[in-house]
Amino acid sequence: MNRRIYNPLQKDYVTFLKTSEETKGEFTLLEVELANGGGVGLHYHKTYSEKFTCLEGKVQVQLNNQLYTLSEGDSATANKLVNHLFQNRSGQSCKFMVEIVPANRGFEQALQIAYGLARDGKCGKKGIPKNPFILSWLFVLSESNLRGWRSLFEPMLRFQALIARLFQIDQQLAKKYVKF
Repeated sequence: MNRRIYNPLQKDYVTFLKTSEETKGEFTLLEVELANGGGVGLHYHKTYSEKFTCLEGKVQVQLNNQLYTLSEGDSATANKLVNHLFQNRSGQSCKFMVEIVPANRGFEQALQIAYGLARDGKCGKKGIPKNPFILSWLFVLSESNLRGWRSLFEPMLRFQALIARLFQIDQQLAKKYVKF
């Protein structure tokens, strides 16, 4: 089974090396090929940490207010509750590993769904789902949290995610896009 997914809008690849099922919930292991200009904005997680290890090129990882530029072999860990982002501003693509501890099945599913929606033209130019209920569901499914003034949107996002579940949008998305 091919466990490599592609986002044509962001021009990023994610390969699932180890899933939560395979590690019995201990960790999830991904390899990410991030196009120049790509990345994920500032957020945090309450239930898992993310360790970023650069394999090729350079990737920037921000932990709280400190921005690190990782080169091949360098690592940085965003522990639970730590604000973090990752981005590529190097002028060329980069490759890095992401280890999520403990494993998070929702995160794995959210990636598959988000990349599938992008492939199907159901996202805007920046890869954000056009349907606000789907966006909210993915936010909750991946257990992402926002800091600062953006956190004011979280109650609305959680409410919209509840509506998505009531209308079984979550099940429809999983059936169509979650393959492993």
